[in-house]
Amino acid sequence: MIDWLLFIPACFALNLAFGPNNLLALTHGARRGVGFAALASLGRLLAFAPMIALSALGLGVILTASSVVFGIVKIIGAAYLIWLGISLLRSASSIDARSLSGGDITLPRALRSEALVALSNPKAILIFAAFFPQFISLEAYWSGYAMLGAAFLVLEVMAILVYALLGKVASRFAAGGLPIFQRLSGAMMCVFGAVLLFSPQPSPR
Repeated sequence: MIDWLLFIPACFALNLAFGPNNLLALTHGARRGVGFAALASLGRLLAFAPMIALSALGLGVILTASSVVFGIVKIIGAAYLIWLGISLLRSASSIDARSLSGGDITLPRALRSEALVALSNPKAILIFAAFFPQFISLEAYWSGYAMLGAAFLVLEVMAILVYALLGKVASRFAAGGLPIFQRLSGAMMCVFGAVLLFSPQPSPR
């Protein structure tokens, strides 16, 4: 029996944690609005769904146990986050208050960024592999994992809407500061990449 009263608030705290994907939702919300950010986040959700399935099959254990595999995935993910941050920094100079429609951010590009950022962090799989089993009984392992995965994705959508709305509100109150917001987003993305690159490998449970 899943303890939903414990799982939902604990999981939602993880969903709301400020990280690369939520930073993208914040940025997309500021540049194109809540609806655009929500559509772009489908890339993240489509990436998370198979990652949840893979963690159920044991890939999280492999990543935890193998320093080589974890290191390769981590380096690739960190490099992508830093590249994305540099791209945001370089594009900030071309933004002005009249470009709030964010026409340079296309939906396919935003979908791709959301998916690649989600896939680039091996710790996402480790969260699924380490967090979910604490709420699942072995007698109903597969059905329990499926229910927790579905609940996680629903809560993730709610977190996306929160960050997208925050970005939209921030852009309305400080339209002229959008280039600064873009630079901060780019700098933070680079920081996330550096943190991921130098983060230690989790110890096996």
